[in-house]
Amino acid sequence: MTNILSKCFGFDSTKHSVRTELDAGLTTFLTMAYILAVNPGIFSALESQGMPVGAVFTATALAAIFGTLVMSLYAKKPFGLAPGMGLNAFFVFTVCLGMGCTWQFALTAVLLEGILFIILTITNLRTLIVNSIPSGLKNAIGVGIGLYIAFIGLRNAGFIVNNDATAVAMGDLGSPAVLLSIIGFFITSILVILKVRGGMLIGILVTAVIGIPMGITKFSGIVSAPPSIAPVFCQFEWGEILSWKMLGVVITFLFIDLFDTIGTVVGVSVKSGMVDKDGKIDGIGKMLLADSLATTAGACFGTSTTTTYIESAAGVAEGGRTGLTSFVIAVMFALALFFSPLFLAIPAAATGPVLVIVGVMMMSPVKNIDWEDYSEAIPALVTMLLMPLAYSISEGILLGIISYTVLNLCTGKVKKLNPTIGILAALFICKYLFM
Repeated sequence: MTNILSKCFGFDSTKHSVRTELDAGLTTFLTMAYILAVNPGIFSALESQGMPVGAVFTATALAAIFGTLVMSLYAKKPFGLAPGMGLNAFFVFTVCLGMGCTWQFALTAVLLEGILFIILTITNLRTLIVNSIPSGLKNAIGVGIGLYIAFIGLRNAGFIVNNDATAVAMGDLGSPAVLLSIIGFFITSILVILKVRGGMLIGILVTAVIGIPMGITKFSGIVSAPPSIAPVFCQFEWGEILSWKMLGVVITFLFIDLFDTIGTVVGVSVKSGMVDKDGKIDGIGKMLLADSLATTAGACFGTSTTTTYIESAAGVAEGGRTGLTSFVIAVMFALALFFSPLFLAIPAAATGPVLVIVGVMMMSPVKNIDWEDYSEAIPALVTMLLMPLAYSISEGILLGIISYTVLNLCTGKVKKLNPTIGILAALFICKYLFM
């Protein structure tokens, strides 16, 4: 038995405990299972365009299962994967609703991004791209995505609404849906502050239950066979794969995925001591390849970019160190497939507060930006503000890179620039001039 665990998951009986790995896997699953309710909720905006939320739920679970199994059996690391927050919002609200693209176009972009990520990982070009982006912009991208996600959560909950005079305004705080979202916000926030295991998932479920007598939540059951993914499976659109539009979308998906995955893997590994004496992370190439394979498979299943979850830190904190932890996560997602009525009945008023809290969790990198150096601060602010205000992650990244390059070039700080970011800035300028 020990030999099997060692061969499959990198388990060492002298260093690891089966009980600890099982507990760690369950802990991570509970902290990231909210995606099973949130992702279909976000994609519900595309249901009128022929993308059923039931199919998205199944695709979400399958992408998580596939990606986490690859992480478990190939990379042998304790990380969970699922469709990423921010990436799903970019897919729905920027690419489809903002740019007017079809969801098939967006799925094609995710597939191409996954394939490109595989190539970059195998050739090590990913290091060149990541290192070319200054740290201030990297931090700003994470913060901007957090603001964007929080803004979407407030809108989905009805707390923020459209206003012709001021663009946005406060919603009707007395309406049942908004009142439920406020209740859910405080319940979930308290659970998170108290560090209750699975606090966000518990907050969603409790809020949904409270919504039953309020007429907001309408359950139609708990257990059923998984909804078919036939409507979204391998639904790609090849007509515009060589367009500027596709290039911009693919690059944005790629950048977000790169920074998200590398930031998660490096941050959690370093914090938990999973590094060697030189600070290098053993097997990081395999972890990144697992992530890119998961994204490619997720596009085929019919969902947005799959990425490594920062919530994996919860399981690592419980002592998870091997692929056995991630195997447990995958098994739990497989079981969750049969609870689609439960997850799909959860209203936006219950998931909106979680989006706000996830946004809060992404704010911490703001302290790493050098606000005294305006050549760093101005591009960082451009990046962060444009994401929620322009309702576009891509615009924030592209204009952030352009402003950083132009400002440092015009103020004689050429040494801060490198050929890669110069090429990227030139490409993005061409996009705005000729697209």
